[in-house]
Amino acid sequence: MSDQQPTYLPYEQALKIVGAIQEEEHPHELNRRIFTVYSINSKELCWFDAEETIAIVAPGKVNPKKTKIQPLVEEYILNHIPDWS
Repeated sequence: MSDQQPTYLPYEQALKIVGAIQEEEHPHELNRRIFTVYSINSKELCWFDAEETIAIVAPGKVNPKKTKIQPLVEEYILNHIPDWS
């Protein structure tokens, strides 16, 4: 295990390479949702656990409305694209 903190792309750079953020079923775990991040060329860059991400952007909210949290989720993800993407 590494003691290094993750590093992220600058927000402006993330905006240039991210083409889409899609909520999807986890490919290997039943009943688990993820946000998959795709490049402008439709290449999968990384993914985020949906439940964890929503808990970060809307703490304490139970079943928040998708329309209210979607911009918060997108903003969080764009600020947390790993620099290895």
